[in-house]
Amino acid sequence: MIRLGLRLTLGGGREAAARLVVTAIAVALGVGMLLAALACLNALNAQNGRAKWLDSGEQGTSSPSGSKSASDPLWWILTADQFGNQTIDRVDLAATGPDSPVPPGIAHLPGPGQYYASPVLSKLIRDTPANQLGDRFPGKQIGTIGDSALTGPDALVIVIGHSASQLSHAHYATEVTSIETPAAAAGGTAGVENSATLKYIFIAAACALLFPVLTFIGTATRLAAARREQRFAAMRLVGATPRQVSVIAAVEASLAAVGGVAVGFGLFFLLRPALTTADFTGEPFFPGDLSPGLADILLVAIGIPAAAAVAARVALRRVQIAPLGVSRRVTPRALRAWRVIPLLAGIAELSYFAVVGHPGTTGGQAVAFFLGFLLLMTGLIIAGPWLMMAGARAMARRAGSPAMLIAGRRLSDNPRAAFRAISGLILALFVTGTAVGVITTLVDDHGGGLGGSTLARETLLDQASYYAAPGKAATTADPIPEPVLAKLRSIRGVQAVTVIRADPRAAQNANPYDTAGLVSCAQLAQDPALGRCAPGASVALVTADFTDSVKGLPSQRTAVWPAAAISPGRLAGLPVQLIAVRTNGSSAAIEQARTVLDLASPYLGLPATVDQLTAAAGAQIAAWQREAEIVIIASLPIAGCSLAVSVAAGLTDRKRPFSLLRLSGVPLGMLRRVVALESAVPLVVIAVISAGTGLLGAALFLRSQFDVSFQPPGMQYYLIVLAGLVASLGIIASTLPLLQRITGPEVARNE
Repeated sequence: MIRLGLRLTLGGGREAAARLVVTAIAVALGVGMLLAALACLNALNAQNGRAKWLDSGEQGTSSPSGSKSASDPLWWILTADQFGNQTIDRVDLAATGPDSPVPPGIAHLPGPGQYYASPVLSKLIRDTPANQLGDRFPGKQIGTIGDSALTGPDALVIVIGHSASQLSHAHYATEVTSIETPAAAAGGTAGVENSATLKYIFIAAACALLFPVLTFIGTATRLAAARREQRFAAMRLVGATPRQVSVIAAVEASLAAVGGVAVGFGLFFLLRPALTTADFTGEPFFPGDLSPGLADILLVAIGIPAAAAVAARVALRRVQIAPLGVSRRVTPRALRAWRVIPLLAGIAELSYFAVVGHPGTTGGQAVAFFLGFLLLMTGLIIAGPWLMMAGARAMARRAGSPAMLIAGRRLSDNPRAAFRAISGLILALFVTGTAVGVITTLVDDHGGGLGGSTLARETLLDQASYYAAPGKAATTADPIPEPVLAKLRSIRGVQAVTVIRADPRAAQNANPYDTAGLVSCAQLAQDPALGRCAPGASVALVTADFTDSVKGLPSQRTAVWPAAAISPGRLAGLPVQLIAVRTNGSSAAIEQARTVLDLASPYLGLPATVDQLTAAAGAQIAAWQREAEIVIIASLPIAGCSLAVSVAAGLTDRKRPFSLLRLSGVPLGMLRRVVALESAVPLVVIAVISAGTGLLGAALFLRSQFDVSFQPPGMQYYLIVLAGLVASLGIIASTLPLLQRITGPEVARNE
């Protein structure tokens, strides 16, 4: 039977060849996308593994799991620096003996006045004026950090050596007895930002893309399904067993799947160079990281053909149960209203969490929301045919023309086939609605209009107070000498320097994150972006956290700060809490000011503009947005291909009935209107339901997870949906000329 199946598949004429090619293309798209998603997950894990050594300071004096403890501890400080919009991971360390542990990527520990830098950072230091970058790292570069310690080829990392006597007195210094390894327990703060969230994003994107692809595969395998069912039913009637028929169908499906898998692997390796440059995590991957593992390859290479064979067997269930029913064209049973239960269950599940709040654990949230959206997507697929049938019956009852009556009767007779033609596009619209709804609301809630303003680009902020370090009490930094402030003001492009000092009354406050401070009204008058003093005040009490990217500097321009009961003379002797440097926005002025602040308060924090703080706070949203754009761009064309194949397959399967209608006097234009109505009316109606369900799911998710109100998408979303519908209608129209060629008198003869 295998030989017969191969002969029927390869020698079945143009129809069989077209079905084989289209199915192989559909499988290739699915395999390529699945391999890309698996490779991105592997690359994300590799990035986090190589950055694990940066978490060594989080362990303090304990020995991290998976590491060998050294007898001589290592003094360690991990801080973040900034150059332009790029973050620099800076590690200051000092050995206490010859057996101090050595981080990966370097040959030996740097001594006092020595440092290692990553390749890209080394080039930046060479090519940038020293007062803008190099002066922050005193000493001499003695080597380059290897790839084993870098998250990606563009990573900016520097390891600076000090003496133990110098570094041991630094506020954030901890003793490290061993270096974290990739095999160590998960956790820590270094590495790729929001890595757990990014994993969920990659998994969700893969699932969202696979749904249209699987629909495309299912549509392609049903190409000329009516003729194949008749052929298999005839085999059953002449004595073939169900098993023999299943073997023949499985051979055909597996052959297309094997070819599609081979093409899919080639497609993945062809597109892998582009994936290495994609900004999924904030920096590109190493090419070697984007590789599926052996288990992934076996899963795809064996699982896809096996799934295709199972799908072919399921598709033949009518033939195996009742071959006479297929050959006699028995009308399928009417669908029942129970099909809407999964859709209603998904809405109810998400509504429940929107009312009571999301689960307390990350794992519980992932399960809850994954189940809810899975029920919504599955519910749309299951309820779609029933909704189609109900709408078709209503259209037939109110038909105003023969074409509408025929279309309505045909849709109500077999709503599954009609819905199958548009199911891929419906899922794409659901995914688009959900993604755009979530992103639009989060960007609006996180102050999406604040970043990018002139104020956000020009003002550099430096937090000059220490938060509580492990084993140490919260305190303020050493007073900033007046010469440092004078040097800041002397930089070309610096327009104002405003110093906010610690409020003495806040020392009795148990909250180390209290941001209340005091500012000179004379200085504040030079920088109105920070607000203004109350009339008659010489010193004002500032209660805003200007480093907050949402509620900080951009929202305080109109604030009026109350007078503080302290003299300007006493104010000058208080410790500095925050320095705001207003520049003309030039990169030279910003980087020179940042260098001066870095040298004045080493190991303290990250002097950054408000624009950069906003960008850092929106990194997770940006990742969601990039993934959503990929899903939208990829799923709509795939769904369009599915629609084209489905409409063409439907015409091919019904060419004999249409030919009989033409012989009986029905005009060709009426038949074209019938086909257009059969495809366009369900498409528009179900598209509205699908997009609305996606927006509803987004609103419930936002209320549950973030406790924010849903913000309707902008005009761009509606234009995308409209463009998708117009393109789909164009695809339907492009198949109409085929109707004249396949409905000639010769097709109507009895076989």
